[in-house]
Amino acid sequence: MMDRPDTARSDMPPDTEMVVMGRVSGLFGVRGWVKIYSHARPRESIVDFQRWFLRGPGGWQPYSVVTGRKHGNGVVAQLEGVDDRDQAAGLMGRDIAIARDDLPATDPDEFYWVDLIGLVVETEQGVTLGRVVDLVETPANDVLVVQGDRERLVPFVQGPFIKTIDLDAGCMVVDWDPEF
Repeated sequence: MMDRPDTARSDMPPDTEMVVMGRVSGLFGVRGWVKIYSHARPRESIVDFQRWFLRGPGGWQPYSVVTGRKHGNGVVAQLEGVDDRDQAAGLMGRDIAIARDDLPATDPDEFYWVDLIGLVVETEQGVTLGRVVDLVETPANDVLVVQGDRERLVPFVQGPFIKTIDLDAGCMVVDWDPEF
């Protein structure tokens, strides 16, 4: 879902990691506002970040968020320097990222989805199931998409199914039947 995109901008430190948080998905009005598809939860919390980076043809471009809000089931925002519908149209389809350093720290039992992508998933008995390639949000709970010899869907429920997550080691231990 969220990848680790390039950081090819000369005005950013080379070790700046970007985390994709959404995408410009539409236009809103004639004064340069844009509709946002947000990966944040709650969706409107994406506008709490004052500094966004939009991926354009030349790499990541910085933008300041002037204001934004929830609108229906989505989010709308006004960006500094984007004053009319034509300028906003030029941003359509661009990924929105936040510098990793701008994200709040998580509690020990909380994880950003982007951190789970790529982890090796093993059972408590040491059987490797594969790697996390995606996460899916469902009404009941989030679900890990694990790709190995075949695709497996493992509920992301800490305790019953997810036993340990070690980001430093790049591994997650689950209570899951390898035949399922």
